[in-house]
Amino acid sequence: MHLDYLDFDYSEDDEGTGCWDAMASVPATRVPALARELEQLLRWAHADFTGRRGPVEEGGDWDYELQAQDDGGQALPWRFDAAAARLHCVAAGDGRTTVSLSLSASAAFSEALREAFGLGD
Repeated sequence: MHLDYLDFDYSEDDEGTGCWDAMASVPATRVPALARELEQLLRWAHADFTGRRGPVEEGGDWDYELQAQDDGGQALPWRFDAAAARLHCVAAGDGRTTVSLSLSASAAFSEALREAFGLGD
């Protein structure tokens, strides 16, 4: 799988929990492509790590936070429906839509993410 919009930065805390942070800002014409990419990644995570989502410090393998906003900083309703494996999103009315995704991850999830999406540290 290949990512065109999400460019992740990786960091790790003292306990070995990985943090993958990405941000993308696109015009309205590119929102569908960005949404497909996010949906693909979250679908993969939910499918390959079924039942293992939750805070790493509480025994989960991965968790995430997804946020979107318009140019004025107004929040946009983006959410992933795990049961339907669908991303529900709204593009900014004017200007750009900016989306940020943060993944907290165990070592096993981080390694699988690197392999599945060709990510480096």
